[in-house]
Amino acid sequence: MPDRIRAVVVNEVEKARPRMTLATLFAATLITGVLHVGQEIFLPLAIAVLITFALSPLVDVLRNRGLPRLLAVLGTVTVAFAAIGIFLLIVVSQLGQLARQLPTFQANIVTKLEAIRSSGEGTGIGARLSRIIGAINDEIGSALPQDAGTGLPVEPLPVRVIEPSNALGTLLELVLSLVGPVAMAGLVVVVVIFMLLERNELRDRFIRLVGANDIHRMTQVLEDAGGRVGRYLIGQLLVNAVYALPIGVGLWLIGVPNALLWGLLTLVLRFVPYIGTVLAAAFPLFLAFAVAPGWSVLLWTAALFLVVELITSNLVEPWVYGSRTGLSSLAIIVAAIFWTWVWGPMGLVMSTPLTVCLVVLGRHVPQFEIFAVLFGDRPVLAPEARLYQRFLAGDAIESTFRAEEALEEVWLADYYRDVALPALMLAQTDYERGVVNTAQEERLAQTAMRVLDDLDEVAEEERQTPDDEGDVPHPGAGRQLLCLGGRTVLDDVTARMLAQAATAEGAEAKALSHVDLTPARFAAVTESGVDVVLVCHLDLSPARGAVLQVRRIKWAMPEARVGLVIWQSPDGLAGGPRRPDGATLRAIMEAGADFCVTTLEAALSEAFADRAPLPLTAPRRKTRSRRLRRPPAT
Repeated sequence: MPDRIRAVVVNEVEKARPRMTLATLFAATLITGVLHVGQEIFLPLAIAVLITFALSPLVDVLRNRGLPRLLAVLGTVTVAFAAIGIFLLIVVSQLGQLARQLPTFQANIVTKLEAIRSSGEGTGIGARLSRIIGAINDEIGSALPQDAGTGLPVEPLPVRVIEPSNALGTLLELVLSLVGPVAMAGLVVVVVIFMLLERNELRDRFIRLVGANDIHRMTQVLEDAGGRVGRYLIGQLLVNAVYALPIGVGLWLIGVPNALLWGLLTLVLRFVPYIGTVLAAAFPLFLAFAVAPGWSVLLWTAALFLVVELITSNLVEPWVYGSRTGLSSLAIIVAAIFWTWVWGPMGLVMSTPLTVCLVVLGRHVPQFEIFAVLFGDRPVLAPEARLYQRFLAGDAIESTFRAEEALEEVWLADYYRDVALPALMLAQTDYERGVVNTAQEERLAQTAMRVLDDLDEVAEEERQTPDDEGDVPHPGAGRQLLCLGGRTVLDDVTARMLAQAATAEGAEAKALSHVDLTPARFAAVTESGVDVVLVCHLDLSPARGAVLQVRRIKWAMPEARVGLVIWQSPDGLAGGPRRPDGATLRAIMEAGADFCVTTLEAALSEAFADRAPLPLTAPRRKTRSRRLRRPPAT
């Protein structure tokens, strides 16, 4: 396909990419409102779907062992919900025991508060807080009725209105209060059973409804979403169990009452992203504050949570989570706020897996791409586009950080070839289109030069690094190169990059600006005493005067090989590939160049090649046919 046609196709594809429109925003707002209003309907279905994702791998294991589908589903569901029921019974019984023990902790709480208040007497913030607490107590006391003789507050007698009731009414009220939760739990169980039984049929119906014309893509959506959510739920359950077990045992050894309750609540609360750990630690810490008059229990409890959190975050979670959920950290927080508003506490617990499903849908279905862009953890800009954007913003610090981060895995020449040079090609394209002015071009070039100043050390380190084969010298060892910018400041940046890449390969290379090609400063070029001169151009069709600079350098330095580098963009670059046409390359060679290349590898290969310079011949002149002029008519 010709380059021009390919560029047109790329532009048309970009135009066809779905954008956020007012209609899309209105539809999203309407769906959110429906989910919020219809919480009683959609919340059980969402819970059932997530439980189905979590139990599907277990059903598949039993099916592979030869168990019929019905028995595999019923057995898995029975074990899962029996475990949930036992968990709830233990929590309820532990809460009852704790409620009966709370009055015994009142004296310890009062003693510690009095100690804190007495220690704050005197001056400073503590004294002011103590006076504020005392003033509040005085106001409350003055508002209460006082005894006429002693002047002390008299506690008012409680008044209760007792309505006549019977046993039937009490039983009916109790039953009605339990109908809602029990009905919801039963509905979830039934939906999970039928979803597991008819999982294949539901998959086919979903594909037929959403993407019958693209079965491959919809199959990827279902497999990716099911796999990610299932791995997340099982992995999170494993991590929470590893976290909750030492917490429960540690609290029991420390002497915090109801240690089993706090261990189980920690297991559940850690499903809540980020704040779940804080909530799980808050209740045991408060109880440790009240359980004894001293401070040792509180300090030991805080140390227990701190040590377990550090071990879990740095060792257990990286080992269990072989693949991430695909969400960014900020997206997890935003999703937690959104789903809490939509569905309350249960929405907070389910926020991460629900958002994972949306991100997976956005990665495979263009209509939902906004979810992958907003909430996904993958970079939404290509590395060269991100570097170009930082260059435009004048941010040399982040640009250097990104470059050094990439250079931990790749060589300097590879980074320039794949990221830095394509970023400058994007800048050249925008400059030719008129969207980047001269001032922006100057700032961009200055920022890029500051980054290259920091990368000089990297080039020298690679130069001193021995070759993979041992004592084999670098391919550029003993070569002396001069890299020149052709016409603009962006060309100067590319010349500097080429010189650094040659230095990393063992050559003695330096870079000069395009200003050094002017007659007043041309001596800097001719007195360099190098073997090869490379003139770099980002313009695919450099002006004839720029091309004739090659002949000028050849006349001044007949012993050196002189070549032009017309930087060609890779195929995947935004806006389509940029390649010089054949006429431009022929004109360059006719001007007397020893070689003309378009890539970094070809430039280094020609610079390191052991070839003699081509003789400079006189330029060919175009012959014109002479015609006799006719005499003027009389």
